[in-house]
Order: sequence, then C-alpha cells, then structure tokens
Amino acid sequence: MVRSDGKLTHDLFPGEKGPQDACGVFGVWAPGEDIAKLAYYGLYALQHRGQESAGIATSSGDRISVYKDMGLVSQVFDETVLNTLQGHVAVGHCRYSTTGGSHWANAQPTLGATPHGTVALAHNGNLTNSAELYDQLIDKSGFPSRGEMAQGNTTDTALITALLAEHPHSSLEDAAMHLLPKLTGSFCLSFMDETTLYAARDPQGIRPLVLGRLERGWVVASETAALDIVGASLVREIEPGEFIAVDENGLRTRQFAEPKRAGCVFEYVYLARPDTTINGRSVYESRVEMGRQLAREHAVEADLVMPTPESGTPAAIGYAEASGIPFGHGLVKNSYVGRTFIQPSDTIRQLGIRLKLNPLRSIVAGKRLIVVDDSIVRGNTQRALVRMLREAGAAEIHIRISSPPIKWPCFYGIDFASRAELIANGLAVEDIRASLGADSLGYISQDGMVEATKQPRDILCTACFSGTYPTPLPEADKLGKAVLEAPGSTAPSAKHHELNETESQTPATQEKSA
Repeated sequence: MVRSDGKLTHDLFPGEKGPQDACGVFGVWAPGEDIAKLAYYGLYALQHRGQESAGIATSSGDRISVYKDMGLVSQVFDETVLNTLQGHVAVGHCRYSTTGGSHWANAQPTLGATPHGTVALAHNGNLTNSAELYDQLIDKSGFPSRGEMAQGNTTDTALITALLAEHPHSSLEDAAMHLLPKLTGSFCLSFMDETTLYAARDPQGIRPLVLGRLERGWVVASETAALDIVGASLVREIEPGEFIAVDENGLRTRQFAEPKRAGCVFEYVYLARPDTTINGRSVYESRVEMGRQLAREHAVEADLVMPTPESGTPAAIGYAEASGIPFGHGLVKNSYVGRTFIQPSDTIRQLGIRLKLNPLRSIVAGKRLIVVDDSIVRGNTQRALVRMLREAGAAEIHIRISSPPIKWPCFYGIDFASRAELIANGLAVEDIRASLGADSLGYISQDGMVEATKQPRDILCTACFSGTYPTPLPEADKLGKAVLEAPGSTAPSAKHHELNETESQTPATQEKSA
C-alpha cells in the first residue's frame, strides 16, 4: 500500500494496518555530558514505538532549542544538527500519531511560552478527556493566539502544553501539579523548562516510564532498553501518579494522584522491546511463556514451529520448547520494506506481503506447520501468509496467536483498527479460521496471557481483549484521532524552533529552517 507521502507501508494491503505502537519519550539532565547524542541514542532505542516523526529539545539554561521533523530518528538527525543542540537538559520523542494527524506541525516535543519561561514537552499515551480540556481552554482564554495549537498542532500534547502555558501559578512545577490531576487517560510525560527536567506518569501507569542514573546525571525513558543503550543504570519505575523534577539541587518527587495500577498487557505481548523489563518482569520471558502456554492450551501434531518474523519469535520458541516440536524459520523478512520512497507498480503491489516476507520453500514444503504470531487485527496478513505457505508446498498450516482475540479499540495510545474492522469482533474462532484458510487456529486465553506476565490481573489493563476500561470514557464523538482537528488549520514547515525567557513573554516565536 502507498502512503500519501509515497512511501510503502509495512503492510502492503489496502486498508491493512497492524496495531500501531505508542510513542517513545526520553529525558536527560546531565551537565557536562553530550545530552543531544544521549537523547539521540535513547530515541534510537525507542524507535519501535513510533516511526512517523522525531524531535529533541535542549537547553543550556537560558534558551530552549527544538529540532524535529518527519521520519525515523536516523533520518531526522545527523552530526551537524546534533552539534547545534547544546546544553545540560534535553527531552526527546519519536511519534506514532494517536491524536492528531501525521504531519510536521504535530511532531514533538511541543514548545510553549509560559509566564516564567518556556516549556518543551514530549508525551507517550493518549488523553481521553481532550475535548473537555479543550473546551476549558477555550472558555478560559479563547482560541490560542500563540503556541503550537495556534500554528496548527492538533495533538493532546499541544493541548497539555497550552494548558501549562496559560497557568497563573508561581512556577511550572506548581502548574504541573495543578494540571496533572485533571488529565484522564494514559500519559507519560517528559518535559523541561530552561533549567529543569520533569517527568510524570498517569495514575494507572498504563504506559511504562522508568528512571535511570548516569554518573553525572539522570535519565527518564519509556523503556529500560533505552537506559541500557545510553549506559544508565535502572533506578526504578516512575510510579503511577508520580511527578519528578531534576535540577541542580538534585531529584525531588511528589505524588499528584493516588495510584490505581492498570498497566497495558499489550506491552508484554507486542509493544515493548523484548529486552525491556516492565514492573520487574522481562518482556522476552513473558513472550516465551505465552508460547509455552499456547502449546499447553492448543496442542497439535506438526513437524515445525515457525514464527511470523519478528514479533512472533519468542512465543514460537516457547511453543517449541513446551511441545517438543522443532523450531525453525520458514519465512525470510525484508527489513527495509517501508523505508523506500519508490512507489511500487500495480503488479508488485498485487504481490502484497511478498515484498515483506518470502517463504523458505525447502523448509516448509511437505511440512505440517505451526505458525506463531502475536495478534490478529483484520486478518489480511495471516490470510496472505497462509496462501503463500500453501503455494510453497506446506502440507498443513496451524496458526497460533499469543494474545486473545482483539475485540475492542484502545483509547490509551495504541492505534488499532476500528471495532467494526476487528475480525474477532464479528466472527467466532472457527469462522476466523475458515476466513484465513488455516487448518486450525488457536488463541491464548486471557488467563494464560496474564499468567505469563507474572503480574496480578487487577493491576493490568486488558481492555482491548475484555472491553473493561480502567478509566471513564466520554461519548464516542469526543474520542478518536481527529478530536482536536479543526477544518482549515494550517501547519508550519520550519524544523527548528528556539525560545528564551525574554522571547517567551511575547506571542511571536522565532523560527528558522535548519
């Protein structure tokens, strides 16, 4: 499938889209360190969480500079750009859009002028009361006449930034403590003013956020893997409902809301890197155990257990271990699909998934295959895989899924298909099997999935499987990706913003192309 920018998507079927990741956030306070490169490598480690845009903000104490653009972290930044981003504090972001469209104006970090300086903010998650907060902002000050919302930004991140910028409090920290309890949904925030790094996590702790220690500073990141990459040691998870500030006086922490844990179970299934640890549990070990549980729940005689690369690999290893059936790779993945600017011809587009995956005929021919994947959304990918493996000579194809049927949309930072498009919403398992053309189909049970995470069920969000949401939801017309979109809004094209404390008192924001 061709995107509007001419790039190929990872799934080459019209209308097909797997579960899209949340965003990645990173923050560092470290005088004497090359903070821009620390942020760059931190975002590089979090690239799987968002591939639409990337940005870094830095400050040396009197001016915040922000550089952001559409594309992967490695496409947005180079040595020349990073050398212009100097200072002792930085926040960074890699984005997949869950509120607001995918264009430059919605890239993060967002920048806002407050009464006491400037705020640059990066957000992972999705607010569910954005429409209500927007109405409050309009009632208070009318449509924003400055800041990124005035320039066409339609994200809940820009909304948070605007609300912080409008505060009457004596400091940004006090403003945050006043605003954070009013936010509903999922939010992991990494933000800064000219001197201080801040971080906050929603009371449910839906998305992960961790605190790390450098020899000369502190780091916050969406996943522990990002700490490993930059050489920071894990201190602990930032607690649900916790606010943290780091400056020259050290680290201080405050609780802005009572914790009501509901961590996203899909982080264990798919979203997080396998080398990440969440709430003390290895994501990789969780996925392997899901595979073992799948083998116990849905045994079948077969010759080979194979994954759908690469998300299905740990579960396939677990399935093979528990079943005693050999593990092997029956598909070769082209890692560069989605990175080309060349539009495919009609003939190539019709080949669909073959641009991404190709079978190893000598491995699959004549074999009874167990194909392990992490989830089924619409079913188009699995349907094409079954057809392709049969053409390669597979004798039988048994699909095993390491998550339960996805029947409900996520409003907390994962962009699934709409409920009407979710194949499991309208079909029973046997009907799905027939639709895919597989010889058998087995999903892990909710109990089996939860048990594999080693987390108590009452501290996990399973809404996409169960329909039970951990926070109140507004009416349907106040939810969705376009809830803050305004007809006729315009988007600036400059990449580089700078504000210092003096300039932040005026509506005008300096812009220059980098």
